[in-house]
Amino acid sequence: MVEKVVTVFGSSKPVEGEDEYEFARRLGYELGKIGFTICNGGYSGTMEATARGAKEAGARTIGVTVSIFRGSANKWIDEEIKAKDLFERLKILIEKGDAYVVLRGGTGTLVELSLVWELMNKGLIELKPFVAVNFWVPIIEVISKQLQYESRLDAIGYIKIINDVDGIVEHLKSKLLY
Repeated sequence: MVEKVVTVFGSSKPVEGEDEYEFARRLGYELGKIGFTICNGGYSGTMEATARGAKEAGARTIGVTVSIFRGSANKWIDEEIKAKDLFERLKILIEKGDAYVVLRGGTGTLVELSLVWELMNKGLIELKPFVAVNFWVPIIEVISKQLQYESRLDAIGYIKIINDVDGIVEHLKSKLLY
C-alpha cells in the first residue's frame, strides 16, 4: 500500500491532560492505527499530541520545523524536516499532505487553513480531503459568503466540518483508503 499522509494543523499551546491535547492525541492514534502517516509542524501542543498518538499506534510521523526557531522537533517525530522559514514550512506541510485536518488554533493555524483553502479554490493544488473542527465555522461561513458573492462558487464545499475523532477518521478513511 502506498503511504498516505494526513497533515494536521493546530495550536502549540495545549498540554497533556487538556481536552484539546487529548482530542489530538486520540486523532493521531486512530489515524495511525489504520495506517496513515501523520505530518505536522513538529513542535508542542496538538502537533506533539497527534504525533504521540500516531506513534502509540505504531505509525510514522513527520515534523516540519523552522530553522529560525530554537529547539527541535518533539520526541514523537520520526522524520524532522527543517524549513528555512515559515513560507517554506507551509509549502512542505501542504505538499506532504494527501489530506488536511485543521484543529483549533490561533493566527498560524488560520494562515494554514486559509492557504490550503485558497490553493484549492484557485486550482493551484488538487482537491484533497480537507476537514476542520467546529471552532472554525464562523470564519469559514463569513469567507464563504464573500467568495460566493465574488465568484458564485460554493467554496465552502472544499471544507468538511467534523467535530469528532470518529467522524474525521471515517471521512478520511472513505476518501483515501479505497
